Amino acid sequence: MPVNLTANAISAINGGDVNSKPLLQVLDIKLIGSSQERYRILLSDGISSQHAMLATQLNDRVKTGRVKKGSVIQLIDYICSMVQSRKIIVLLNMETIISDCEIIGNPKVSTESETTFQKQLPNGNLKQSIGIGNNKFNAQNSSNSLPSYRSTVQPSHQPPANYSAQTHGSFVPSYGAQNHGNNVQSFRPSVQPPYQPPPNYRNQGPIVKNEAPARIIPIAALNPYQGRWAIKARVTAKGDLRRYNNARGDGKVFSFDLLDSDGGEIRVTCFNAVVDRFYDVIEVGRVYFISKGSLKPAQKTFNHLKNEWEIFLEVASTVDLCPEEDASIPRQQFSFRPISDIESAESNSIFDVIGIVTSVNPSVPILRKNGMETQRRIVNLKDDSARTVELTLWGDFCNKEGQKLQEMVDAEFFPVLAVKAAKISDFSGKSIGSISSTQLFINPDIPEARSVRQWFEHGGKNVASVFISRDTMPGGPKNEIRKTVSQIKDEGLGRSDKPDWVTVRAAINFIKADNFCYTACPLMIGDRQCNKKVTMSGNSRWQCDRCNQEFEECDYRYLLQAQIQDHTGATWVTAFQESGEEILGCSAKELYKLKYELEDDVTFTEVMRRRLFYQYLLRLKIKEEMYGDEQRVKITVVKVDPVNYSSESRYLLDLISNFRTL
Repeated sequence: MPVNLTANAISAINGGDVNSKPLLQVLDIKLIGSSQERYRILLSDGISSQHAMLATQLNDRVKTGRVKKGSVIQLIDYICSMVQSRKIIVLLNMETIISDCEIIGNPKVSTESETTFQKQLPNGNLKQSIGIGNNKFNAQNSSNSLPSYRSTVQPSHQPPANYSAQTHGSFVPSYGAQNHGNNVQSFRPSVQPPYQPPPNYRNQGPIVKNEAPARIIPIAALNPYQGRWAIKARVTAKGDLRRYNNARGDGKVFSFDLLDSDGGEIRVTCFNAVVDRFYDVIEVGRVYFISKGSLKPAQKTFNHLKNEWEIFLEVASTVDLCPEEDASIPRQQFSFRPISDIESAESNSIFDVIGIVTSVNPSVPILRKNGMETQRRIVNLKDDSARTVELTLWGDFCNKEGQKLQEMVDAEFFPVLAVKAAKISDFSGKSIGSISSTQLFINPDIPEARSVRQWFEHGGKNVASVFISRDTMPGGPKNEIRKTVSQIKDEGLGRSDKPDWVTVRAAINFIKADNFCYTACPLMIGDRQCNKKVTMSGNSRWQCDRCNQEFEECDYRYLLQAQIQDHTGATWVTAFQESGEEILGCSAKELYKLKYELEDDVTFTEVMRRRLFYQYLLRLKIKEEMYGDEQRVKITVVKVDPVNYSSESRYLLDLISNFRTL
């Protein structure tokens, strides 16, 4: 199939033409980059050739063989950027016209020719030069560097007759088919012509320091090598303002996510003084023009967007609100995956999920590792893949969307919930949880929501659903791995490198009354209490070896040794402060005062006795530890919940349904 490449397309692109959609040929393809696959290709118009970078979304064209050496392609969307003083074409979209073709013409790489020409100048002496774009060329000794160019050199202060002056102050040869009169052949150099501004910037008078407005480009075209760029995008998510402290001092940071009309997404981050400028300006759902930021590799640990770069705004950056609503930019972009895909997904990966809310648990307070308290709420989602997953909501999600969901489910209306950017966890079975960038949409007006609603109303509500973790307790206070007491020993739990976390439904049948608590240090270390064991010094004051201080009063903390039992057997467990208070219903200090100060053994014994033989859901941490020269399995109670018999009945019914589907 004969084909004609677009003549002089390379020169036109270098001059700023990004609308002609030329036909070019691929001369070479090379895979580059270590952190992410990028393809560099060599393009030809039959006369000149130039390197180009393939946008990552087009990588599959190379991998599937649709684009290869010799292919003739049509450029659809593309830009030209400066990379280390060289112009590189960035391909955003293209079509393959001919998959395999013989090399057309005799193209030359202009940048290599320029470099060769400069290297061949004697001693690098540029006595006679002409300006072509951003490169200077010596016309002396041209017989060594350009054999077809043998003109007589004219004085440097006078331009030859066939040179036209440009506004940049350099002279550009008016190349044509005419001869110079001194054995000069028809000469079509492969060097770039001088940069011409886009048409909308012409006839605007002189521009000082290239301060014309930057051209709007797609988010997918952004790269760190662009000097000037601007994007138009909608804010789809805005993170909370966070404060931090490191070796360089205190600081603050916040981020927001952008989406443009081409579907490109990118995260923008602001620090310190930049936060003060833009935090109150940015509103979710609004469209902005953003420019003059720096691009750095995205930290995929914290950034789930499908973009290898992240924008960092600076003091000189601009963020301008678009005066009119742009309907071409969607309000939100989802990449929904069925709940069944979560079973095989890696932990910490990010999913968009949509499903029917079948149950919502009350919000409960949780103490984080840093000593700060937050809220947690459990929601169960079901979709047409006949799977149910547990969604854990944290913080403000519990009181906003979480409370609304609970009210709807209590009224026996089961809403559709779309979850954007949920994080997958394999702790106690596969589940998903909210993170700072998570967004919840209740009954959204999107096709996926209408589809799952129709499925649910036409029989889906009665379909037996398989929980992703079979040992889970749907509708209960937490998504736990359920075990019996005998399974702890029979399955060798706690003997691996990491502890095992299980939930056991059992009764407490015995509590040791001796040494039920210890004396603890009440001093604060930062925002947390020391809690180390203290001893009485010679001057009747309590002393902490860790804090190296003495004080009048100490604290009292539980260290209970108890035996639990279910229908399969019994085992010993240890309960510390919070768990001890949940079991006995009073503080360790109150019980200590009752036994040792008031010496009321009758009341003390009654407090112990009345907590026995009640069933609890006990959250256990099981880990093998060294005691002297012996390895022992230690079982610690980390959470105590009374049995909710309604939720427990649903759990048993779901187990029966799961066994029936096997």
